[in-house]
Amino acid sequence: MKITRLLSFRLVSLMLAVMIVFFGLYTYINIRFHTSHLMENVLLSANRVGDVIRRSTHYSMLLNRREDLHHTIQTIGNEPGIDGIRIYNKRGEIMFSTTPGEDGSSVDLQAEACYVCHAEEKPLEALPMKKRSRIFSSLQGYRVLGVINPIMNEPVCYNAECHAHPSDQAVLGVLDVKMSLGQVDEMVAESRTRMIIYAVLLMALVAFLSAGFIFLMVHTPVKKLIAGTQEISNGNLSHEISIQSRDEIGHLARSFNLMTRNLVKAQDHLCQMEKMASIGKLSATVAHEINNPLAGILTYTKLVLRMFKKDRLTLEEKKSVEKYLSFIKNETGRCGDIVKNLLLFSKRTGGDFRPESINTIIEKSLQLVNHHLEIQGVTLEKELSQGDDIISCDANQLQQAFIALFVNGVEAMPKGGTLKVKTEYMDGGGGAARILISDTGYGIPEEIRPNIFDPFFSTKKDEKRVGLGLSVVYGIIQRHGGSIHVESETNRGTTFIVSLPRQRHEKDAAGRKLKEEAVA
Repeated sequence: MKITRLLSFRLVSLMLAVMIVFFGLYTYINIRFHTSHLMENVLLSANRVGDVIRRSTHYSMLLNRREDLHHTIQTIGNEPGIDGIRIYNKRGEIMFSTTPGEDGSSVDLQAEACYVCHAEEKPLEALPMKKRSRIFSSLQGYRVLGVINPIMNEPVCYNAECHAHPSDQAVLGVLDVKMSLGQVDEMVAESRTRMIIYAVLLMALVAFLSAGFIFLMVHTPVKKLIAGTQEISNGNLSHEISIQSRDEIGHLARSFNLMTRNLVKAQDHLCQMEKMASIGKLSATVAHEINNPLAGILTYTKLVLRMFKKDRLTLEEKKSVEKYLSFIKNETGRCGDIVKNLLLFSKRTGGDFRPESINTIIEKSLQLVNHHLEIQGVTLEKELSQGDDIISCDANQLQQAFIALFVNGVEAMPKGGTLKVKTEYMDGGGGAARILISDTGYGIPEEIRPNIFDPFFSTKKDEKRVGLGLSVVYGIIQRHGGSIHVESETNRGTTFIVSLPRQRHEKDAAGRKLKEEAVA
């Protein structure tokens, strides 16, 4: 089976997809939150720097001490992280700057530091905190955060004697503080890389543990279940699924084992039913076969009784009595053998596998159906190979299978014909035995051949027949690790070919014995 079709592979794939989405989203949100937190700190620092500058230069501005003001701005502008400080007047002229040569120069009112207030015809007098900041790239390529702080016209400004401003002028200028984001960006990049690595490692660890859990709790039990179903489909009803877990899969395995035990019981019951049916079919002919020697026994018994009524027997009469008694003994033994074979055949066996002779099993089977063949006018031809015919098997079950095939062949020839039994043996311990049972009957139509081994399938019109014969035969051969197939031509006859291994797998045999002990 392709790995992409495995249930465990699909579960692991789904789990990986969910983890990638979850950890990816978590990492993305975490990075965004961390970046936003750093930017807020930088913005807060820029605002604090602006407040410090305003407070530090307030007194110098009131006294118009430009040198003190310039010195204060330069000192603060040299602090790490500050990219530059400017003070604009309302006309866009740079009054003070940490950048040499910018003092006294003018900037366009549409520049990035001025556009926020001068976007409309009438400049804004107040801005919310978010609109007072902007981010742009420096000439060196790193990002810069600029924050503008308006310098308001306070009463101390327009009442001062040094340089009074009109009281209706709300804003005197703008303090522009620029903070370098180069270090912040490096920290964000480092933090992003670290978070991604941690997320990947954590995802790999969770994926590994989850995959191991799925392998142990899903893949392995399901694989055992599949192997169990395959064993059952191959006819090995002794197979047990060894899953001890108490979850749904464990419950399924226990139910499966219970099902196979019940299947063994049902199959044994069907075998016994078919065996009794075979005995029923043979009962009339067996009764007729027993009746003949019983009639002879009765006749000779009467003769012996009549002779014993005499006071003395001559030597010749004694020899006759001895002859009659010997005949009675032989005929009684023959009747006993017939009954013994029937009793052995009808006995329910435990399925023990022992070394047995196939030829002997076939001969015993033919003894039970021999008179049935004579009544039906069927000629028997035997070609039993004299090679090594010993195989490991359950002799009683094979006898049942052969009798069913013999009776099936006889019933296919209602007007008489020929039943041929042939055996072939491959040399060596790993070889096989082949049994060919042929008849010259009406054959099996091609369209129903695939169904002849199905339970309850029968081509016979007798309502009392349940169609279990060939199905039981198939089950017996399968339990022996063999195979059976049919070759047939309409109106020319049918041949059943049975192949049996010499040695059945020891594990299968032991497993079946344990299964049958559990069923019993």
